[in-house]
Amino acid sequence: MEDNSKEVQQEVTDKYSLRGRVFNRMREDILSGKYGRDEELREIAIAADFGVSRTPVREALRQLELEGLVHIIPNKGAYVTGISAKDIHDIYHIRSYLEGLCARWACGHISKEQLEQLEEIVYLCEFHAKKQHLEQIVELDNKFHKIIYGACDSKMLEHVLRDFHHYVERVRRISLAGEGRAEASNKEHAAILEALRAGDCELAEKLAHEHMLFAIENLKRCGL
Repeated sequence: MEDNSKEVQQEVTDKYSLRGRVFNRMREDILSGKYGRDEELREIAIAADFGVSRTPVREALRQLELEGLVHIIPNKGAYVTGISAKDIHDIYHIRSYLEGLCARWACGHISKEQLEQLEEIVYLCEFHAKKQHLEQIVELDNKFHKIIYGACDSKMLEHVLRDFHHYVERVRRISLAGEGRAEASNKEHAAILEALRAGDCELAEKLAHEHMLFAIENLKRCGL
């Protein structure tokens, strides 16, 4: 009886794991621009590409619709909604407040180890910005924000910000490639770090909020 229970539990775990892998891959393909806006997502073709049945693909499409990345028309098909230019600006404006809140909360919980990690990221980013190493800069930018998300002591806020951060990753790459933006962004990160180190929660919130506003202005300069 116990063995049978374990088998059932494993089947359930495998099902959700498979659906999760399909969902994450499809979401990544949409956000990276592999699928164009309004493009139809054919279950049969996607299932064949992933080497799975249509069931996890159908479940992934429903989840993508909940996230606003896909629109399903009954008896017709699923179509890519994606992230529009307005969506991008909306995300950045919303992030400007949430990133500020996150920095404020992180200020009261961030560890010495996390502060040291942020300091190392700022140092490395300064080096790579001078060399114009875009891939390393984007990766370090991701790490900087995710450390602060992890330090805010709120799994709900962390989850929302991680999703928003991921949604605009392609745009952030373009933005950070803009003239002088990587250096400016890193200086903004350094200021946020110093506020966190000093325990100045109000200043940390203000600087994190402004960091997003500066990013919005840079998006406009990049024509985004």
